[in-house]
Amino acid sequence: MLLKFKTKNYKSFVEETSFSMVAAPKQKGLDYSLTKIKVKGKEIRGLSSSVIYGPNAAGKTNIIGAMDVLRTIVLRGNIRNSEEKPSPNPAAAALELIPNNNEEEGKPVFFSAEFYVEDGENKFKVLYELEIDLGIFLDVEYPRKIISENLFVNETPIFQRTDNLYIGNMDIIRNYLSDATDHNIESVSEIAKSSLSQDELFLTNGFKLIFSQKFAKVIIDWFTNKFMVIYRADSMQLIKRFADPQKKAVYVEQTTDKAAKLFGINSNAVGYIVSEDEPDAKLYSIFRNAKSKKAAAVAAEIFESYGTIRFINMFPLVIKAIQTGGTLVVDEFDASIHPMALMSIINVFHNDDINIHHAQLIFNTHNPIFLNSNLFRRDEIKFVERDDNNHQSVLYSLSDFGTTGDRGVRQHEDYMGKYFISQYGAIKDIDFTPIFEEILYKEGEV
Repeated sequence: MLLKFKTKNYKSFVEETSFSMVAAPKQKGLDYSLTKIKVKGKEIRGLSSSVIYGPNAAGKTNIIGAMDVLRTIVLRGNIRNSEEKPSPNPAAAALELIPNNNEEEGKPVFFSAEFYVEDGENKFKVLYELEIDLGIFLDVEYPRKIISENLFVNETPIFQRTDNLYIGNMDIIRNYLSDATDHNIESVSEIAKSSLSQDELFLTNGFKLIFSQKFAKVIIDWFTNKFMVIYRADSMQLIKRFADPQKKAVYVEQTTDKAAKLFGINSNAVGYIVSEDEPDAKLYSIFRNAKSKKAAAVAAEIFESYGTIRFINMFPLVIKAIQTGGTLVVDEFDASIHPMALMSIINVFHNDDINIHHAQLIFNTHNPIFLNSNLFRRDEIKFVERDDNNHQSVLYSLSDFGTTGDRGVRQHEDYMGKYFISQYGAIKDIDFTPIFEEILYKEGEV
């Protein structure tokens, strides 16, 4: 479960920005799916969902992009550019695209993720922080360097890395330490200090190899399997691989197929087909021929609508999140999908009887239908606004306004109506009329 994500100097977010999935104090009502955990005697209440609003180019996708970049860096284990196929998020592969493009001097880029994870009977609140020097925007040749890297577990420092390395109290993860480390932490720490590389993460290298492969796996598994970030709505693609594609050329996933029928697919079924030449599964619409009674398949991208394909690609991720207690982050969750289908998915995350593993859904949108006090808590509704002068983005929550004063937000007021009269900011009055008047004037038609 994600508790907080922070970033600084990531694209338009120049100042430190905190995206919180912790319930704000004194918020009443809609207490569905609030996960209550205790760390050092303090109760933490985690939110099950969050929706992000703001005009085009405000930075809504940037905050999701920052999450995706940190995830990618952790899984890669270094801050070098990726040599693999480019991901939908170019900044995840080419880190010179990260720094704010208006800064003339390089400023450090900062990421942190605080999350709650369970491993068997063990429960941990993990905070991982990473600060890196990437130079200025588009400086490909800059010698990159990790400035600091910190790991805290249940608010206890495990390691803190700068130019040097501090090893903290590892009692809380003692059962995860290697035998050599458990009996001789001081001498092992000296070896670890000599292993530091300025462009490689200590978490996935020295800490994993020298101190605890088991606990590093707990963290890496969360980033791999529980932190599901879908960057850019038009690039969502679910790739399925099969161990032996020759034996199983057609695969129909029954749960997804049932959901697709409720959604309104045009075919008899949807399935994934694997050919001998291409091990990656492709989505197909599957029909039964009226004359021969044999099955026929047509590429889904030819027969089905974009919204249908996107729903079919996304729904297995929703299932995975609910089954594992994952955090699903989706850019433009509502793109080309009917609001009734989206409402049903949101209600699943808000249903305590179904969301028993405390999964989370985070998405950005332009659809005002979700600005509803009966659907989302005030601390679940976020806004992103971009300053027209310095082009910097800020992120804030509806609960930040409080409940009193001229801009106070009360529990059951009309969020949508207040948003459209710019009560909360993060909206622009757009009028294209002067552009067309100028065109007509130049053409002599006015």
